[in-house]
Amino acid sequence: MASTVRFFEVSPENYMRRGGYFPRALEQVAQRHAMSTHGLMMSLGSPDPLDARYMAELRRFLDRFGGPWHSDHLSFGGLDGATLHDLLPVPFTRASARHIADRIRRAQDMLGRPMAVENISYYMAVGRSQLSEPEFLAEVLEAADCGLLLDVNNLDVNAKNHGFDAWDWLRTIPLDRVVEVHVAGPERWSDDLLIDSHGAAVRPDVYDLLSWVVERTGPVPVLLERDNNIPPFAELLAEVRKVDATYQQALRRFAGQKETSRAA
Repeated sequence: MASTVRFFEVSPENYMRRGGYFPRALEQVAQRHAMSTHGLMMSLGSPDPLDARYMAELRRFLDRFGGPWHSDHLSFGGLDGATLHDLLPVPFTRASARHIADRIRRAQDMLGRPMAVENISYYMAVGRSQLSEPEFLAEVLEAADCGLLLDVNNLDVNAKNHGFDAWDWLRTIPLDRVVEVHVAGPERWSDDLLIDSHGAAVRPDVYDLLSWVVERTGPVPVLLERDNNIPPFAELLAEVRKVDATYQQALRRFAGQKETSRAA
C-alpha cells in the first residue's frame, strides 16, 4: 500500500483527549507514512476569541504528529462558546477578510507553524458580499500570509449549485498560494442540488479541475477524501491510483511547459 498511498490526512479533533488504542494506532500509521493535519473546529470566521485550551491541545497534537503546516476551513462554526458542529460560510466582505486574516496570524503564532485555509462548500450566501469569493480568498491569503488548501470538489459543488463558472473562479485565485489540493465526490440530493458528502466517487469534472490546477502549480500534495459510503478497500485504492495518474499526467505537462519556457 505504501507505493500507492503517499500520505494520510488526519483531523486532530478526532484524536485529541483520547488515550489508549487510538493514539497508539495513529503512531503506527505515522511511523510508516507521511501525515498531514486538517482541523475542523478553529472557526476562523467566528467573532469569539480563539479557544486557548483548544489551541494548546492542538499544538501538542501537531508537535507529535503534524506535518509542515496545519490546515483548517475558511468558515464559521461557533458563537458565544457554543460549537455548531458545521462549517458555515462567512460573508465575503473586507471587514470579514481582515478579521479572519488576523485570526490566522494569531493561530500560526499559537501553533508555531504555518497554516493553510480551505475553500468550503456552501449552500447559501451570508450577508451582502462586497467581494467575489476569489477576491475574498486573495485578500485573506495576502493579509494572513498563509497557504491555500484548494478543494476542487468544493469548487465544483458550489459552481453547479450556485451557477457560476469554476474555470473563471480558478483563473482569479492566487495559485501560487496553493499548498495542497483535495478531491472528493458529492451526492446528488435533487436535480439542482449537490451535497459535499465525501460519499461518492470523484466526478469527471473534478478530475479536469485537478489536472488544470496541477498543470499550473506543479508538485503539491493531493488528497482523496472519503468519509461516507466507503467502498471495499481495493476499490478505494483503485480510485487513489486514478487520482495519482491524473496528477502525474498534469505534472508532465507542467514540466514540459517549464522546458519550453527555458528554451525560449
